[in-house]
Amino acid sequence: MTTPNAPALPTGLFGDTAHADLVGRLAREIYGQGQAASAPLTPNLPQTPQAPQALENLPQGSDRQGFGHPLAPKADLGTPSVPSGSAPSGLQPDASALATRSFGAPPVGLPGLTGPGFAQPSAFPSVHPEAQAPRGGLPEFFVPSVADVAAFLPGGRDLHAAIAKDHPRANAFAHGIAPSLVPEAPGHTSKDASHKDASQETFSRTGRTSPDTTRPDTTRPDAARPDASRKVEIADEPFSSGEYYFLTDRSRTGDAAPAPSSRVEPGHRHAPHLAPHVASQGSSPVAAPFDVERVRKDFPALHQSINGHPLIWLDNAATTHKPQSVIDATSEFYARHNSNIHRAAHTLAARSTDLFEGGREKVRRFINAPSKDDIVFLRGTTEAINLVANSYGRANIGPGDEIIVSQIEHHANIVPWQLLTQATGATLRVIPVNDRGEIIFEQFAALLSGRTKIVSVTHVANALGTINPVAEIIALSHAYGVPVLVDAAQSSPHIPLDVQALDADFLVFSGHKVFGPTGIGALYGKKHLLEAMPPWQGGGHMIEDVTFARTVYKGAPEKFEAGTPDIAGAVGLGAALDYLESVGLPGIAAYEHDLLEYAQAGLADVRGLRLIGTARQKASVMSFVIDGHDNEAVAKHLDARGIAVRSGNHCALPALRRFGVDQSIRASLAFYNTRAEVDVFLKALHALPRR
Repeated sequence: MTTPNAPALPTGLFGDTAHADLVGRLAREIYGQGQAASAPLTPNLPQTPQAPQALENLPQGSDRQGFGHPLAPKADLGTPSVPSGSAPSGLQPDASALATRSFGAPPVGLPGLTGPGFAQPSAFPSVHPEAQAPRGGLPEFFVPSVADVAAFLPGGRDLHAAIAKDHPRANAFAHGIAPSLVPEAPGHTSKDASHKDASQETFSRTGRTSPDTTRPDTTRPDAARPDASRKVEIADEPFSSGEYYFLTDRSRTGDAAPAPSSRVEPGHRHAPHLAPHVASQGSSPVAAPFDVERVRKDFPALHQSINGHPLIWLDNAATTHKPQSVIDATSEFYARHNSNIHRAAHTLAARSTDLFEGGREKVRRFINAPSKDDIVFLRGTTEAINLVANSYGRANIGPGDEIIVSQIEHHANIVPWQLLTQATGATLRVIPVNDRGEIIFEQFAALLSGRTKIVSVTHVANALGTINPVAEIIALSHAYGVPVLVDAAQSSPHIPLDVQALDADFLVFSGHKVFGPTGIGALYGKKHLLEAMPPWQGGGHMIEDVTFARTVYKGAPEKFEAGTPDIAGAVGLGAALDYLESVGLPGIAAYEHDLLEYAQAGLADVRGLRLIGTARQKASVMSFVIDGHDNEAVAKHLDARGIAVRSGNHCALPALRRFGVDQSIRASLAFYNTRAEVDVFLKALHALPRR
């Protein structure tokens, strides 16, 4: 029947209008209409409204590929852009630049896509029978449900049942992003006589797949609370307090939908040591009171004077200070247990081995890995990414293949992949970010193809603080059969991690970011991946047998740990993770989030200050520049008052250049910082000499 008042495309998992091209590609994969992993659908967006076309008119196979596509201009990534309004200038990838691809790939970066929230014409044309009426019986914006589409395909709904059973992850993700278009897998669908699930019924009645939780409910007695809609303006760029990642983060629950939102009531100025009170809604956790003064007593380095002032350490994104328990554990190892591991029968060797492997078990518990054998000790995040690039990468990536990273990565998650592309002939693809510093998910979806061999993204951007939607990135990548490496160097001190809930293939982090020693870090890898990967370095301990003709290697993790490891570092890292667990990461995250909002609100009052990175989901990093002031001079001005911040490019030049700068000042918070310290920091910024 005709649906003259059919609603627009639904709001999906990301709170934005569902990207029709993405939904179409996933739906086509599920229903067997071509393999999205090997031949992704080329969007063919009309310049003017056109009547929908039949499914059999869609281009198939090699017709969708090749050079000279009309949507593929010849621009280079990183074209200098002209500022628009308050948007920052700098090197920004535009749509035409993103369309350029090599090896005969379809174009990327659809014209007009500038980020979430912009509806696009459907690239999955209607096959509704009335769409073929002489006068085009359906309006252009009509998109049928996939359940309706299935009824007109061979096999009908029985086909969906079979395909969804064989491809549950792809079906679940497609349902998550557009529930009204893709039904749940059989057995999970609440069906009525029309065979529609609950989300489809909601959509048919209201035009939305779920209640709009982004708008205040004026019927609720707490709707008028000041924090319910508080927004701050910094450098003409609005950003809201957003959802609280420490309550809605799905890495712990594995849920496809956001958890019920909870609010953090701002702490009182006269009690900076108290954590925010977290109001519980639904099953959301409740944060316990956080005694920051008690925590601070555990960190001896904080209790010193710098240039005649108490030290205020706001350089936590670079490295964190160590609690006394970590210092004691490391010292005790050298004082009482010092020995090499696994290589002797004497008592100290046994002690040392137990302590080292105990540290491995603590890492396993910290990230909820299935087995401690999935944990490889390395010098840190940088070496861990290099290991994956050189071992997994060289074994699985070759000419014409593609590697995807984001525009806001640390150099450690760019350079190893560049070196790999130079050695193999592969190509590095870059996910752009919007003016808030958030990755444009639509563009990421467009970058994925059968040539993609690995996606490597940061969980929290070190220069901007942006929290990337790694759960969604992993889900979509896995729908294409692509593994994902998560750089958790900056998230591990702030956000609970669960590699099994995330379904991460690789995850890496550094000890010195989580209040542990320098020179130690960990790589998590799925068992089957680590077993298949060749060794990267050779030496002692990683072998079963050596002759001049051949060498037999041990299994993971030992085959990746050649030579004598940092045994004391592993012991200290284990002690640091024990300490974090004793304090409680949920409470830490809640306290830091409140402190970040307090600090950013204060930065808004500093004349000439522009905050770089205003993502709605953000960890405790504040990167900024101040008009008329050299960044290094500002950092020295603060150091003279005992305040330690970072000045420079933060090993993230592409991220900063996206915002038109090569350097910035970065203040980064930890759970041992206080509102009183933030007040001193803000006062020092207001005291900068005016020019």
